[in-house]
Amino acid sequence: MLRTMVTVFFLIILASVVLAQNNVSISKNENKLCIASNSLPDHDVGQFPNRGNPHTMRGQNVEFCVPINPVKNKKFKFIKGTMGIAINGIQFRPNTAGYYDPSAKSGHSRNGDRRWSLDIFGAKNKLGLDLNNGHVGPNGLYHYHGIAKTLMKTSGSSLIGYAGDGFEIHYVGNKVTSGYKLKTGDRSSGPGGKHDGSYNEDYLYHSIKGVLDECNGGELDGKFVYFVTDTYPFVGRCLWGDISSGFGVNRH
Repeated sequence: MLRTMVTVFFLIILASVVLAQNNVSISKNENKLCIASNSLPDHDVGQFPNRGNPHTMRGQNVEFCVPINPVKNKKFKFIKGTMGIAINGIQFRPNTAGYYDPSAKSGHSRNGDRRWSLDIFGAKNKLGLDLNNGHVGPNGLYHYHGIAKTLMKTSGSSLIGYAGDGFEIHYVGNKVTSGYKLKTGDRSSGPGGKHDGSYNEDYLYHSIKGVLDECNGGELDGKFVYFVTDTYPFVGRCLWGDISSGFGVNRH
């Protein structure tokens, strides 16, 4: 009994240490919404380094500012690196730096075939993702590749962050549907084999009524927003508005 109480107490202390590390502030003026953060989460994280991720998490002071009244352009732009920032100050970075490389032990590398880019959810060990779909980059930055369910508790609503063009990011589970589907048949080059979701190029977007657009965007309460989904692309890989400074920077 005493041993159990000591264990529980230790876990509570450990959790409080993680919570105490997080430092984020959100401010607004007439035109901009700014999120300043030390890049440390407000929740427990997986153990880093781990078998799928050799990096050590460390705090990094950042500030991202986006327009309060974003404008949707006629065409979207694909984005690498940081797509958006969560309300707890953690960045959304959906892409990886891995490409098909048969000469690499893992089967992928930074210098691999650019025609076949690795999707983290299709990768072996998911590159060390923890239970909040986050992991650590080579520079020590903890970031999300999918939904962190703890964000729902932080927000108290479906709002979980802001994209690099200023539009809100929401999570509503299966209430919305991604337009991306796996291609049929076998790959015509690169790794060969069936389109199984290991690579982004295994997917094809289908524009039909009732699905989200190419950037995982759609309508919510009469306004345009982006969604994080439980299926590919999980976090959108493109933005419709003008991209603010600091977003799209690849820090993998």
